[in-house]
Amino acid sequence: MIKVLIAEDNAVNRELLREILEAHGYAVDEACDGQAALDMIEQIRPDILLLDIGMPVLDGFAVVRRIRENPRFAALPVLAVTAYAMQGDREKILNSGFNGYLSKPVNWTVLGEEIDRLLKEQEGRNAAPKQSDESHAARRTQAASNGN
Repeated sequence: MIKVLIAEDNAVNRELLREILEAHGYAVDEACDGQAALDMIEQIRPDILLLDIGMPVLDGFAVVRRIRENPRFAALPVLAVTAYAMQGDREKILNSGFNGYLSKPVNWTVLGEEIDRLLKEQEGRNAAPKQSDESHAARRTQAASNGN
């Protein structure tokens, strides 16, 4: 089962996200501030993080920066789910280390599509080294059979 961590300081927003995600078969955990999100990432190892920007203790920018600095979690897909929707906010958010961006109020269809997209991208990144290792091994085998 795919584990989703929601980091959102608004209890109503967390509950709405939880209900929709659980109805679609995701296992969901919640954090109410940025530091709690970082602590929970260590504990539960989520498959994806839905992260609000404007939160107490640590905002979303600080959280994603710390995630990207930690080699164990640097590849964690992080989707910004935020009220920051002014011109330029999307680009600023994506350029700061987030993998995706959704503005509130959340379109539930788009949320599902974004989660699927980010998880597929993550799968591709995890599979890429195996493919390159296999192709490297195939090239070595071919070179050996050619007498090189």
